[in-house]
Amino acid sequence: MKKNIDVCLSPELIGLYDLEGKIVVVVDILRATSVMVTAMAHGAKEIIPVATLDEAKSYLDQGFLCAAERGGAQVDGFPLDNSPFSYMNENIVGQPIVITTTNGTLAITKSTKADQVLVGAFINIQAVADYITKQNKDVIVHCAGWKGKTNMEDTLFAGALVELLSGTHDLACDTAHLSLNYYQSVKDNLFETVKNSAHAKRLNKLHVIKDIEFCVKQSTYDVVPILEGKKLIVAS
Repeated sequence: MKKNIDVCLSPELIGLYDLEGKIVVVVDILRATSVMVTAMAHGAKEIIPVATLDEAKSYLDQGFLCAAERGGAQVDGFPLDNSPFSYMNENIVGQPIVITTTNGTLAITKSTKADQVLVGAFINIQAVADYITKQNKDVIVHCAGWKGKTNMEDTLFAGALVELLSGTHDLACDTAHLSLNYYQSVKDNLFETVKNSAHAKRLNKLHVIKDIEFCVKQSTYDVVPILEGKKLIVAS
């Protein structure tokens, strides 16, 4: 019997969903979950996602390697930013990394009632789909959005994952249908579509077009970060 897949378009809506016994896939394409996947693919020991700057500062004071972003920009005083290219070096190998972002880490902390919380991005989407097909559980894609509102790129990821899981999961509600139809209508022109999104235009002011191009590439890595306690590790 097929399981169900549902889509939550914003952390403001996640309270409407029953998470117990399900897998939640948190996605923040531009750029938090893309960063997390990249960091783990390049040897980070674990990632500790925190929702607030105060929490991140407390870890920073203890000597942890920390990244902090608000409004797309790096927060002063923190050594790491929210670009995946900052996590492709030897400095992070074997290190725990604390990350706080405007949207993505909040979505993770709001998903903890689920049976499993995974971190998804276009760059690991096939690995996420493969992992889910082995679990025989209902799935909710939790889009981080932008400050409580829906965004284009996370919704497109949701549609792409719905398509990949169409053989094992039925669509639970109209949001999953909308996400799938949207993705299928633009998937052959994904970069150009996302480049015109509201958040991409915010990031363009920070001159990170290469980040956007990287973040919409599909299945670059085969790692699946999974939440264990308060830490993300690589799923086995």
